[in-house]
Amino acid sequence: MLKIKNLSCNYGKNLVLKDINFNLNQGENLCILGSNGCGKTTLIKAISGLLNYSGNIQLFNKEVKNIKPHELGKFIAVLSQNSNVYFSYTIFDTVMLGRYLHISNNIFIKPDKAQVDYVLYCLESVGIADLKDRELSTLSGGQMQKVFLARALAQEPKIIILDEPSNHLDIKSQMELFVFLKEWTKDGEHNVISVLHDISLAVNFFNNG
Repeated sequence: MLKIKNLSCNYGKNLVLKDINFNLNQGENLCILGSNGCGKTTLIKAISGLLNYSGNIQLFNKEVKNIKPHELGKFIAVLSQNSNVYFSYTIFDTVMLGRYLHISNNIFIKPDKAQVDYVLYCLESVGIADLKDRELSTLSGGQMQKVFLARALAQEPKIIILDEPSNHLDIKSQMELFVFLKEWTKDGEHNVISVLHDISLAVNFFNNG
């Protein structure tokens, strides 16, 4: 599914990653551990097509840098550690943004019933369907993380990538997130890649690290 060979990344003249190699098969989950500044976030940005790189990153035998962003979003969804909200969308509208990859590039096109039903399904999957009409600015950190997880699910990706997903979450919310993701990958067709600093979470929920 995901093959990385001789991957290197620079920020200006600073070499951040050098000759990274690994394969990730369908159904496997990968945890990336390391100290601050070692290149964890750089690695997931490269995998997500957000950063130039040398070497190879192949997703289903296609080079990531050659996949158009609109198409790449159908394979990979990213949950950032930065959950700041700068807009007043409702939960439903926010999750629908993830669905537009399968509808149109134009977010002003009204989604049909099938797309609306799929968004409701994603909201139900993470347990926040009853909050669908609330604005993001009214939510707790745990609720916000569930919204962005539902938006990721709405993309129907093969891989969900998380950058320090447990930041700003209480223990209960952390456990709910990772239990859900572990179930999501049980079909053997999906993967989770997560940057973590909590070794106990890594040991309990990931089979590669």
